[in-house]
Formats: sequence, C-alpha cells, structure tokens
Amino acid sequence: MAANGTGLPMARKPLAKIVTEDKQGNGMCHDDSAKGVKAQTIDELHSLQKKRSAPTTPLDGNQGAFASLPDDERRRQQLQSISASLASLTRGTGPKVVRGDPAAKSSQAVEHVAHRHHHHVEAPAIRVSDDSSLKFTHVLYNLSPAELYEQAIKYEKGSFITSSGALATLSGAKTGRSPRDKRVVMDDTTQNELWWGRGSPNIEMDEHTFLVNRERAVDYLNSLDKVFVNDQFLNWDPQNRIKVRIVSARAYHSLFMHNMCIRPTDEELENFGTPDFTIYNAGQFPCNRYTHYMTSSTSIDLNLARKEMVILGTQYAGEMKKGLFSVMHYLMPKRQILSLHSGCNMGRDGDVALFFGLSGTGKTTLSTDHNRYLIGDDEHCWSDYGVSNIEGGCYAKCIDLSREKEPDIWNAIKFGTVLENVVFDEHTREVEYGDKSVTENTRAAYPIEYIPNAKLPCIGPHPKNVILLACDAFGVLPPVSKLNLAQTMYHFISGYTALVAGTEDGIKEPTATFSACFGAAFIMLHPTKYAAMLAEKMQKHGATGWLVNTGWSGGSYGSGNRIKLAYTRKIIDAIHSGSLLNATYEKTDVFGLEIPTEIEGVPSEILRPENTWGDKKAYRSTLLKLGGLFKNNFETFTNYKIGKDTKLTQEILAAGPNF
Repeated sequence: MAANGTGLPMARKPLAKIVTEDKQGNGMCHDDSAKGVKAQTIDELHSLQKKRSAPTTPLDGNQGAFASLPDDERRRQQLQSISASLASLTRGTGPKVVRGDPAAKSSQAVEHVAHRHHHHVEAPAIRVSDDSSLKFTHVLYNLSPAELYEQAIKYEKGSFITSSGALATLSGAKTGRSPRDKRVVMDDTTQNELWWGRGSPNIEMDEHTFLVNRERAVDYLNSLDKVFVNDQFLNWDPQNRIKVRIVSARAYHSLFMHNMCIRPTDEELENFGTPDFTIYNAGQFPCNRYTHYMTSSTSIDLNLARKEMVILGTQYAGEMKKGLFSVMHYLMPKRQILSLHSGCNMGRDGDVALFFGLSGTGKTTLSTDHNRYLIGDDEHCWSDYGVSNIEGGCYAKCIDLSREKEPDIWNAIKFGTVLENVVFDEHTREVEYGDKSVTENTRAAYPIEYIPNAKLPCIGPHPKNVILLACDAFGVLPPVSKLNLAQTMYHFISGYTALVAGTEDGIKEPTATFSACFGAAFIMLHPTKYAAMLAEKMQKHGATGWLVNTGWSGGSYGSGNRIKLAYTRKIIDAIHSGSLLNATYEKTDVFGLEIPTEIEGVPSEILRPENTWGDKKAYRSTLLKLGGLFKNNFETFTNYKIGKDTKLTQEILAAGPNF
C-alpha cells in the first residue's frame, strides 16, 4: 500500500457499486442470484422441494367403482379398507389410521401438507382397557423405492447403500425360511383338500390358535407409530391375478415385496378395493411359546378360509414370498390352473420352455439365456391361455456371485435392489459376495425389468418343452433323456437331485435329495394332483418332457467329473431347436430312459453313462443303489388314488426304476 508522505498508509478508495441491471435497463439480474424463495421457514422450503404427483385416474368414469369419486373420498375409502385390515378381533374395529410419516409434524409447512395429504379414519368409540383407541397409526402406503431407502437408512439398524446403489439389509437372527414353524389351519374344508401326513409340508394348527397369533401380530402392529402397507398383485395373467395386501413394520420388508410382487399402476392402485389375501408381518415380535402348537418363538401361519397369513418371530423376507406361493398352489388348481416352481423362457419364435430343478441343478443359469426372453425365474402358472409369471421380480442367490459368471444378476444389483445379509467394505461399501460371515444364503431381490431380456408383460404361449434338471452326483443318470408322460409325472413327483455332503473325517459322498414337484415345501395339495394336471396340459398342447443331468459322468463325485456346462448348453439348445426330437434313441435298463445316440457338439460316449465308467461293476451297483433310493422315496405316494380308480397311479409307478 502506498504512503502519503506522512509514513501512514493512504486511505482505501470506496469500491464501485455493483450494477445488476442489464444494458437495456429492464431490471433483469445477470449474476447467479435469483429472487427469494416463497417460504418463510426451512420446513416450508422443504415442502416446496417435493412436488405433488398429478392425479392419473382417467375421467371417463370407466375405471372401476372408485373412478368417479373425488380424491378425498377415494382416499377415505382406501384408509377405511386399511383400518379394517388392522381390526382387532376383540374390538371388532380397526385403529385410527392416517397417511404419512409421523416424523413429519410440528410446523406450519407440515400442517399445510397434512391438510392436503393426511386423511384419517376414526374407529367408532368403544370401551377398551388400553390406549389403542387414543392414538393414530400412520400408514406409509405403497412408498417408492427412494422413500423406502430413506426410511430404512434412518430408522433400521443395519441398512446401508452399497457402492452399486443397492440397499443392504439384515434379516436378524433368521437368515432363511423356517419350514418347521410354518402352520396351516385345518378346518372342515382344508382337512379334505390339502395334503396332510407323511411327506407333507403342511403342519396343522386350529382356528383358535391362529386367531391368538393374529391378535398378537395385529396388536403389535397397531402399537407402532407407523406401519408400511403394500397393495400389489400376483400373476401376470390379468384374468387370474390376485390382489394382495402386505402390512409390515420394516421398510426392508416393504421394499422387498415392492420388488417381488407385481407393481400396480396409479390407476390400478386408486381402484384397488378389498384385497384377496392379506399378510400381517410382525416378524420383529415373537409368538408366545406357550401357545398351543408353537414349538419355538417363530410362527408362520396360513388361514385359507380367512385369506390371511401371520408372521411372528422371523424377519426373513422370503417367508412372505414363499407364503404367497403356497397360497397360489391352493387357489390356482381350483381354477384348473397349474402352479409351478420353475423357471421359464421363450425363444424368438414363441417356443416356451419350463425348467424345474432344486438348488445346485443349474435352473437359474440354464433358464437365463441371452438368446431367449425371460418370462420368470421361479414361480409360474399354466392356464388355458398359456404361461404367466406369478411374480414381478427375481430373488437370486448372491453367494460367490461374479460379473463373469452371472452378468445379468450382477448388473441388476443397483438402486432399488434389496441385498439381504451380505458383507461389504465399511469404507467403499463394495460387496464381498464370497464372504459368508453372516450367512451363505445371501440374496438379491430386484424387479424383473432389471433383466435386459425380460419379456414384459411376463406371459407366453403354451410350453413346447418341460425340462427336469437333476444334479446326479452318483454319476449314473444320462446327460439327457426323453420322457413319456408317465415318466415325466414320476420324475416330477420325485423331484430328485443329489448333493455332496462332507463327513467329519473329510470323506465326501453323494446324498440323494427328493422334493415333490421340485418344491415340496410350498405345495398344498397332494403331489399327484399337480402331476396329473401337468400331464394333461402337456398332452393337450403337445409338450415334450426331458430329464437333464447336470451332475457327474464317468463315476460318482470324487472319482468322476462334472458334466461340462458347455455340453449341457448344447443339449438345451438342441431341445429348444427341436432337433433332439429327430435323434435316434436307445433305451437304458433299470430306469428305462430313452437316450439319444448323438447330439451336435456333445461327445457321443458321454450320452450313455456306463461307457464313461472304467469300473462297470461299480457302475451297476451305484445304478441299483440310486434306483432303490427312488423306490423308497416313492413309497410315500403309492397308496394315493388319482381319480375314480388306481389306473393312473399304477402307470406312474410303472414308469419308475424296474429291477
């Protein structure tokens, strides 16, 4: 700074005034500032940030019973329906419910939003001995994934956004289903209709016990400040879809079901009405172990007459998915629709294939084909109109997942996807898919449209091929066999695969696993009923049955080798193209299977298993051992009569091993 001759610094000149008017003098500002916001408080500013969705219901009056109602009346009736779902049996009425997050309160801006959005339904005044009639239950209704992310991260410990954008969650102490804790109410109807007894997954409970557990779940949910409510659909076939309502306490559960069920449009949601089935998920709260029929603090209860399901004592989300699948296994056959635990894809020419297989058989890998459209990966219906996916999403295993092996699943794990029980780097949030620290049963739940070649809507024509997959670790089943109808029924009912189990001293040997209809844990009727429906539809629509072994060749596990995936894909390609129908076939002994003599791209010597075994005696003894295991397993079904006589039962039995 220059001096003025006195040794003191000169005074600063005043800064020139900044002119923000333009050259034309029209008052326009050309810096980065703007006019003040139209808000007096920070809460009002936040309320302006969120734009209200425009109503989407057409005004032509042809969109259902609610279409002509004003918005306020439609919302009132919607909340009345939710209140009725949460009604206590002892009080006979539902709680007071209000839409919105209870955390949003205490400011003028929020009051203004509440005036526009929050509607409540008051239950009739009754005498009660607690405070339930004095409080509101806030309903978070069909929230978007973004809103559910916010709820999970803010309120649910163990919820994090991973580096890919997926939401990582924890399911608590239970990291898988609890089949021994699943109960079905036995009443006069279900006693005669459902499969009970030896081999059945259906464990009985009485109506009274169900109502005790229902009351416990509903009281718990009503005690909370807020509950999540999802109104969604099952079955992409519009003529046979089911309306489901899921009431839960966790954003994780709400987002999971948002992904796994079919998501309604705004118009469908506004006209949803009364659900066909309701789930009460109070999984954070245990059941009373002293209640009759209870064997632990967990209980998953189905009441088909009341069209309700109650979950207590487990937060594993898969219980909801598979519980609804069991319901579909009951409802759909009543409409002469076959419910199936299978994958399903379709070629560019419209040829549909069904894939059945237990864990480890390659069902997901083989049904996911970049040259074919994916209709669904797990649950389907086969009606008079063709096939349809039951679900709106996929529930994929994540253990040891890699971009190279499963690129479609890898790329589907992004914003909106739920990652269950995975381990991730605490800093980068990158998931370690090989880490089993929490559980080996890590899963990803995502909407089916996250798969690039998904067919939307998820429906297709009648299947041409029904492929039964088995990972035979005994090494005696052929890589592929063509089945007649009776054989298809036999192997469908058997639901065979072989797992490799380790013993304490390190010796490993194959262990046979049988699961009726390739999903015994979920079926409600006797397996032969589903098998008879499958055979009827296959015969009517000209479908061919195939048994494909993705397991071992040249010996059992430990001495033989796993059949190369490339060979199995060539076999599946030949099935899809129809070329395998024109092959020359030979018949095997014991199982009586028809096997082709050659397939393009597959070494002919592996098509007949005994050719690959060096020790022929060992092959024969192993073959007879497996045949005996099939026979022992099938004894569960031999006394069941299908139809008016035992003719069909005898045909199925004759299609099994014969020695």
